Amino acid sequence: MDTLDAQRDVDAARMRDRLKCYVDLETPSGHTDTLDALLDLIQDRYAGLGAAVERHARDTGAHLVARFPGSDGGHDREPVLCLGHHDTVWPTGTLTGAVPWVEQDGFIRGPGVYDMKGGLVVLETALELLAERGLPHRPITAIVVADEEVGSASARDLVAEHCAGAVAALGFEPPHPDGAVKTARWGSTRVRIDVTGREAHAALAPEDGTSAIEELVDQVLAVRRLAEQHPDVLCNVGTIGGGGRTNVVAGRAWCEIGLRFTDTGTERAVLAALDGLTAHRSGAEVTTEVLTSRPVWPEPGADRALTGVLAEAGEHAGQRATGRPASGAADTNLTGSLGVPSLDGLGPVGRGAHAPDERIVAASLPERAVLTAALLSRL
Repeated sequence: MDTLDAQRDVDAARMRDRLKCYVDLETPSGHTDTLDALLDLIQDRYAGLGAAVERHARDTGAHLVARFPGSDGGHDREPVLCLGHHDTVWPTGTLTGAVPWVEQDGFIRGPGVYDMKGGLVVLETALELLAERGLPHRPITAIVVADEEVGSASARDLVAEHCAGAVAALGFEPPHPDGAVKTARWGSTRVRIDVTGREAHAALAPEDGTSAIEELVDQVLAVRRLAEQHPDVLCNVGTIGGGGRTNVVAGRAWCEIGLRFTDTGTERAVLAALDGLTAHRSGAEVTTEVLTSRPVWPEPGADRALTGVLAEAGEHAGQRATGRPASGAADTNLTGSLGVPSLDGLGPVGRGAHAPDERIVAASLPERAVLTAALLSRL
């Protein structure tokens, strides 16, 4: 097989135009109309490349499963699972406001270019390259989900189902800033703590009330002390609310907490402790609910062989391809935790995920497509 070359084998302008088309359709998580409109375009691309496609409708937007047959001699082999998502964290109107589309100094800036519409374009282009160059490859199953940015609650079972029998899983999230792919991920869990107290007049009969806000403050402090017992745990109280009037003892309060874990044992211990939270005050009730949870994708075991294949693919593409663990979470947490050899971060190089300076290096679009095609042809 001839050495692949990004400048020779890939139409970079077409990749750029496709990315702009995707970015122009703003797709915040939960906005089903625009999410499904973008999925229509992706579905057409995949069908045009010979995939059998199916949609799985959900309240938060449809998910897409596309099955590409293997090349000659590879139809009956175990498939490679490729994962992406088409929702973003950006609200509608961002494109004409805080984060416009800008091409300048070798960068492309815009909402979702890095996380992860650029990755979707990389995958599509790699699939095109496999077909155009006649490169050998296994069957490929691509899953594009609509709610990754809010935890993939409605896509989890779909991804898990397709892990069975997969020889490897590849994710097209952003890479590390230097372009290294991701070979493991921390676990990520969102927890909500709800406190019910008892309302009363704050001046005339405070003793008749139980403040849900004061109880919640004590619960948050308890959670902080719990996290401090495990130095590798990240704990962030992201949202908080409760009460109503300053002359009324608060009857309700709540908060949502983001937690990150490096190992499964710590994850289980911390979540069990949170589930066992009890009220400090008479008349207060405390409940804990896990909103979303992505399990720890542990350090590579069998994945080391996959990292070796990545290095070979990079050499074939004229690139140095390396990998290391990451703290961020994604759908590959699930594949890795289920024992499927996994790599993530095959999207374009850039910076600013979830930030106003979100951007990609324009030249990395064709480079990552060539790397992905070389990787798929070696698995």
